[in-house]
Order: sequence, then structure tokens, then C-alpha cells
Amino acid sequence: MVAFAGHKYAARSTAAFVANSTYTVTSFTLVLEFTEGRLQHLHWKRDGCVKCSGSSRFVFLHNRDCAIKTNSCKTHGGTVDCSLRIQLAFSGTDKHLSILNSCARISWRQLRRIDR
Repeated sequence: MVAFAGHKYAARSTAAFVANSTYTVTSFTLVLEFTEGRLQHLHWKRDGCVKCSGSSRFVFLHNRDCAIKTNSCKTHGGTVDCSLRIQLAFSGTDKHLSILNSCARISWRQLRRIDR
């Protein structure tokens, strides 16, 4: 999955793994980085394996993503809703040089509440 934004000047994220026949990543945070109000970069925030701990259905994949075994998803006969969830966060400054800092305030504990 790749995020893209812009018209005359574009920002594009690096590719992020979503799913294959073995694993599915269901939750992502996309950070929009601004400089003086202009979008400069799009980053997928990687917060480690906090969400994966405590369940044998989850695995820490590629040292960056918490993934669930695809056969656990409802669409593959399992019991888990594996719908894709994307949260947005902002970083940098607006056109008045005020700091945009929602990125620093997002934690996996907060995102887990959203996923329930």
C-alpha cells in the first residue's frame, strides 16, 4: 500500500505491506509531515510489537508490523474482523510556524482502543 497526495508537488510514502496468504496487517498510522504548511513527506509510523503480545494469533512481522494470521480472519473462515484501519497523524509546522504534533501523542494503547 502506498499513500499519495499532491497536485503540482506530490508526496508519496514508501510501500507498506498489507497482506498475503499467510499474514494480514490491519492497523496503520500515516504521518503527514508539513513544513510551513506544505506537505513534505508521508510516513507509515512503526511502533513495534506492543499490540502483538499476549496472543498466539499475532506475529511481529519484518521487525516492524503487527500482523494476524490470515486464516484467523472472518473472510478466511476465522473469527477476527481483519478490516483495514488507517489513523492519520500530523507532524511539522503550519504556515504560521505553529507546531503540528499529533504524531507524538499517538500511542499503540490509544490505537488499540480504536480497534476494539
